[in-house]
Order: sequence, then C-alpha cells, then structure tokens
Amino acid sequence: MGAEDQGRVKILREVAALRQTVANWRAAGESIALTPTMGALHKGHVSLVALARKRASRVVMSIFVNPTQFAPNEDFGAYPRTFGADVAMFAAAGGDVVFAPDVAEMYGAGFSTLLNVAGPAAAGLEDQFRPTHFAGVATVVTKLVNQCRPDIAIFGEKDYQQLKVIERVARDLDLGAEIIGAPTIREADGLALSSRNVYLSPEERKAAPALHAALQRCAAGIRGGGAIDVALAQARASVEAAGFIIDYIEARDAETLAPLAAPIGAPVRLLAAARLGKTRLIDNIGV
Repeated sequence: MGAEDQGRVKILREVAALRQTVANWRAAGESIALTPTMGALHKGHVSLVALARKRASRVVMSIFVNPTQFAPNEDFGAYPRTFGADVAMFAAAGGDVVFAPDVAEMYGAGFSTLLNVAGPAAAGLEDQFRPTHFAGVATVVTKLVNQCRPDIAIFGEKDYQQLKVIERVARDLDLGAEIIGAPTIREADGLALSSRNVYLSPEERKAAPALHAALQRCAAGIRGGGAIDVALAQARASVEAAGFIIDYIEARDAETLAPLAAPIGAPVRLLAAARLGKTRLIDNIGV
C-alpha cells in the first residue's frame, strides 16, 4: 500500500502517493517544505522541522537510509534505524507526511544513473576520505526534490560540505527548490548532535567535545589576527591530545570550500573530521 496513517502524520511509501498528496496541497494553495533525512532523529532534525513549519504550509520528511552514499567499508547495515520513534518525533514537531520508500522504490531494477559532482564535492575534505559519497548524496537528493517538488528543502549545517554540494546541484540542475541551511544543534558541552553519537563509549563521549572546543579556539585566534596556519596547527594538536585521529581540520572559503588565498577576501569556514575510537565525528564553524 502507498499510505499509512499514524496520528496526524501520513506515512507514504510510494512516489505516486507522494506526488498525489503534494498535488492536492498545491491545488489548495499551500506551500511545501522537504526535510530529507536518514532517520535516527534527534533534536537537530526537530529544528529542521521547526524551521520548515515557519517557512511553508506543509512539511514532508523523507526517511531513507541511502545505500548509494555508503562505501562498502562503511556502516550502512549498522546505521541506526528507529522508524517508529522517528515518526512520533516528527508528529510532535508538527510535520505532515513521512515519505519512507524502500530501496526498490527509490532505485528500481536496472538503476544505472549517478550524478557526477565536482565543485564543492571535490574540495579535498570529506571527498578525500569518502570518494563515492557525494555522488550518492547528490543523486538521492535530486530524486527526492523531483519526487516531492517542494518550494524549499532544508538541510543542517553540520554536514557543511554536503550543504554546499546540494546548493550547487540545485543551481546547476535547475531543481526549482530553495535550499536552506539550518544551524547546527549542539549538546550543552558543544558536541554537535549526530545519529552516530550513540556509537561513542562513555569515555569517548567525555572526550568528544574537544573537537568543537578546538575549532572555537582556532576561530578566535584567526579573528584576533593570528596566522591561520598557526591556529590550525594548534587546533590539530589539541584534538590529537584528546585522543582523536584526525582526518582533516581545515580553513576554507565558506562558499566554495576552496583553499584560502592571501589576502583573505571572503568569509572563512573551519571544517573538521576526526575519529574517536570507532566513531567518526564531523564539525564546522564560521570564523
């Protein structure tokens, strides 16, 4: 069946049912926001729904653990799946429809198309460590936007390179939806909320906020006129001292993600990825 009801929220499993629902809203003069997710919702996702409610009449959340953005050595099979709790959280936040297709609905028999992405997707950050990731992200987001045809689509800034990739794809392919970035939501100690935080051991959880703290000190040093290379070196040293293995801690042009050129003439973004035990954490802040 294409639709299920859970309280005020309708659960749709098929593209045709989603398109019909959206068409009915359009006929009634309503606007639509899309919040794409892979489920395992937390307060960060709730903040996306809250922003969507302010900007549109209706809110669709997709819940789909997308296989094309996982490499063979990554955690697709183990990725947290909490669908019932996710729907309840979405309903409490005031959402309208959960679109939850299975893999066969999203990627039918013989599926053979992936987007070839460059620009922010080839910045030497996440793409250096997950070379197939952004092709999968760009493909599934393009499909979701085409399936839902929203006025706006909202993504969290925690995955900052992903946000910039999606903005570029939406411009380049004329997707028609405004892409909106929502601020990162954090725990009281600064750790960015992530579905993967559940993998942290108690000791690792105590150490995890050191990543954000190092970025804050780095940004403060740069704003105070310090040399960027020195501030980055200090950040890397403090993160390693906290027990992390660093993939990258970099300062980049906040829009293009290109390496900085002197003199600095554009806003700067600090971006980091580092592993604590078996858990890989990412974070970023503006300077």
